[in-house]
Amino acid sequence: MKLQRKNGLRATALGALAVSGALVLTACGSDDNTGGTGGTGGTGGKTSAASNIKCDDAKGQLMASGSSAQKNAMDLWVKNYMAACTGVEVNYKSSSSGEGIVAFNQGTVGFAGSDSALKPEEVAESKKICKTGQGINLPMVGGPIAVGYNLPGVDSLVLDAPTIAKIFDTKIKKWNDPAIAKLNPGVKLPDTTIQAFHRSEDSGTTQNLGKYLGKAAPSDWKYEAEKKWPAPGGQAAQGSSGVAAQVKQVPGAIGYFELSYAKSQDIPAVSIDTGASAPAEATSENASKAIAAAKIKGTGKDLALDLDYTTKAEGAYPLVLVTYEVVCDTGNKPETLGTVKSFLNYTASDEGQKILTDAGYAPIPTEINAKVRETVNGLS
Repeated sequence: MKLQRKNGLRATALGALAVSGALVLTACGSDDNTGGTGGTGGTGGKTSAASNIKCDDAKGQLMASGSSAQKNAMDLWVKNYMAACTGVEVNYKSSSSGEGIVAFNQGTVGFAGSDSALKPEEVAESKKICKTGQGINLPMVGGPIAVGYNLPGVDSLVLDAPTIAKIFDTKIKKWNDPAIAKLNPGVKLPDTTIQAFHRSEDSGTTQNLGKYLGKAAPSDWKYEAEKKWPAPGGQAAQGSSGVAAQVKQVPGAIGYFELSYAKSQDIPAVSIDTGASAPAEATSENASKAIAAAKIKGTGKDLALDLDYTTKAEGAYPLVLVTYEVVCDTGNKPETLGTVKSFLNYTASDEGQKILTDAGYAPIPTEINAKVRETVNGLS
């Protein structure tokens, strides 16, 4: 199932509002450091008249695949990039983080999208493809994982981490369960059976949900945070789009997917009681407040992040993910290197990051994004 953003969003994407406060992306000048002096494709290293996208040495076709979490962002980026860089084709296959990393380590894509950083064994495997280097993680897309629900007559719903854990572990089976009622005083909850949906395939979104529940509700979620859904029961659907479609169609359903899917399907999302003075809504701005506290845990050129899932900061929505673009630090294929650098320079640029807020995502914090740009410029 292919989700499409409204035409109006696509038309106005380049004018999307920049996120405020600490996450405003400043003009670092790194767009001028691509090092291109004219290439065999695109606009020969010149800035497009319609935008600040630099095509540099981009040429031919670039294949990429992976995370469905970033699909809506990728759709916008690819559309804008290909409009600026004529003669260049970027083909991003939205599948899953697990499939994307497999494709990357098989050498069939120029980069992969993943909602979780490479594991040590995946890094080791990548050295066969990267030859002189290894796979690294470049954080490119942030945002909230929405817990969407279908409960006719209930327009606003608050849950906390323990309750979410019990719902997805099938320990809470009815919508009028006392635990849910306690968090929603005055709300008329129906005696409806909960239909919990999860991802059927290996998914970084699943892993990020597991990380959140494991940190924020350790007594109620005993499973390891893995890409494969760990708990018994529930129903499975393919991709974020598939889970969102099931929640949209099935009364009593609940599921997890990126906010962009909730927005495009008009699915209401749970607000999370974190212990702050008020529950945090699933918004780009509130996710940004949580992501701003992230620390880089990767070494060398690897920029994997450590997120704080237990934050109680006012307004911070803690159930977040960061999607990485996985590339070789060195040893990239010569025929696609120019396009990989050009395209990722655009996605990490001010212009590329501004699109994210209006599309239901959150820009990467300024200091981290500056390191992403520097790393992209140094790919070889």
